[in-house]
Amino acid sequence: SGSTGQVSSGTSFNPAISVIPEGLYYADDRSGNAVGMFGNADGFAGTPVGEGRDLSRGFNLGETELTFSGAVDPYFDVTAIASFAPDGVSIEEAYGRTRKLPAGLSVKLGKFYSEVGYANKQHPHQWDFVDQNLPYEILLGGGLNDVGVQVAWLPKAPVYLLLGAEAFQGDNAGVANVLGSGANPAFSSKAGPRLFTGFAKVSPDVGYSDALQVGLFGGRSSLHQEETATQGLEGTAWFAGTDWVFKHDSPEPFGKNDLVLQAEYVYRVKNLDRVVSGDPATVGKPSNARQDGFYLQGTWGFAPRFTVSGRYDAVGAFVNVVDQGDLGRSDYEASRRLSAALTWNPTEFSRLRAQYSHGDAAVGGVREPFHQFFLQYQLSLGVHGAHKF
Repeated sequence: SGSTGQVSSGTSFNPAISVIPEGLYYADDRSGNAVGMFGNADGFAGTPVGEGRDLSRGFNLGETELTFSGAVDPYFDVTAIASFAPDGVSIEEAYGRTRKLPAGLSVKLGKFYSEVGYANKQHPHQWDFVDQNLPYEILLGGGLNDVGVQVAWLPKAPVYLLLGAEAFQGDNAGVANVLGSGANPAFSSKAGPRLFTGFAKVSPDVGYSDALQVGLFGGRSSLHQEETATQGLEGTAWFAGTDWVFKHDSPEPFGKNDLVLQAEYVYRVKNLDRVVSGDPATVGKPSNARQDGFYLQGTWGFAPRFTVSGRYDAVGAFVNVVDQGDLGRSDYEASRRLSAALTWNPTEFSRLRAQYSHGDAAVGGVREPFHQFFLQYQLSLGVHGAHKF
């Protein structure tokens, strides 16, 4: 009573603060229009996709990430991450997480990246490439990042096993796009939570210098809406997938001969009906889509502090069907991309990267090839916690 001293969460050692700025040089052979071309690919044109990189040819200021993290008390940790970009400021994550629940349980509350898949929870400065992989960008709206709650369980087991379930408000372009009756009176308005996900990750013992993690994940939204100039669609969506990651930790210094191999596959289904249409006779008609995508990538430390990475990713890879009932069915070709990156990490606080990508998008039944070139720098100032596996 009467004390005016600081609480522990206000000391100079807590929270940890870091700033990570980024800069980019970009060029392509499509007058700058190669950025976002996959959003116009057959089967995906006119539907919501992730924002992706908004780049102009020449120099670009990327995002600057400002992170605060620390222990609030013996019961909670808190993390807040803001992203500063030329077009504004956004809160990437702001959540609290429990520290001392029994039986291997933990609860996360707030806005955060879902732990479905492997790449979803990674921030851009953790990527092995300048841009996000296509399955996340096109099928999952750039990645699942929403307001909600997560319950995870890490049981005592002979191997690492993590099980989790999440309930989100439901605000994702790919699987839970909600416009509401304010956008169009024909659309429904539904209170959250509207998006529910689950994941399982297992990591068997494969030796002292190696690690393997295998995951299964899925989710379902109770409301998904899309609108174009001529129609409005409403219904539900669900997705499922698997992720595989292998890491080899070489005993040589500064990452030489380290190896990371990873792959993910995503399958998405949208069951929608027309609630608005320029042709009244088609109101109530279905427009269902079944689509998938995958990526394969590897990163090898060929010299101390130098890595080379390769990635092949595609959407509509094996399934790209839009079925409109008696209005017809369309089977579209896949759209794909091949990327290679060379990265130099002078220290753990700085990074320089060059990347080349060759894309081949199916647009209007025609293959549209393009070439892209990126130069990127990232700098890290301040305390930054170790990244998860």
